[in-house]
Amino acid sequence: MAKVIITCGKLCSGKTTYSETLCQKLPAVLFSIDDLTMLLLGPYPGDVLDEYFEKLQGYFYKKAADTAKNGVNVVLDLGLWQKSERLEAREFFKAEGVDLEIHYLKISDSLWRERIKNRNESISDQTRSSENPFKPLPYFVDENLLKKFESFFEEPDEQEVDKIILQG
Repeated sequence: MAKVIITCGKLCSGKTTYSETLCQKLPAVLFSIDDLTMLLLGPYPGDVLDEYFEKLQGYFYKKAADTAKNGVNVVLDLGLWQKSERLEAREFFKAEGVDLEIHYLKISDSLWRERIKNRNESISDQTRSSENPFKPLPYFVDENLLKKFESFFEEPDEQEVDKIILQG
């Protein structure tokens, strides 16, 4: 039976790269909340990001469950930053009768801050590729977003996740 795998981890922890690699390995279909929000809102989403994120997460859960029920593995590139979100995901997919794995990408604080800095520096240098105009640019992580994120991120314990992937 097909399954759903959700990536869990901080901003810039490598979730997207890991998700893309996992999709090739399984194989699986990738649903990326960042890709869709950035296509809709651009690299500077501002205060509306939370509203869109919540709506899109519910949409992706339903589509992932439907896809898995039709025999196709799914990787959801999300984040699951709070314990309540991880619990909600488990309850949703259990109710849908779909196997769920949560993979946590754990990153050191120094590497995390370096990746944020590198991402922000690269954004101003990037433009959408004419080869793939639907590939969004990553979003800019300003000080306000960083402080907000640090205030509510709850690192999962080993019982909350199925796999821990150490980054750096």
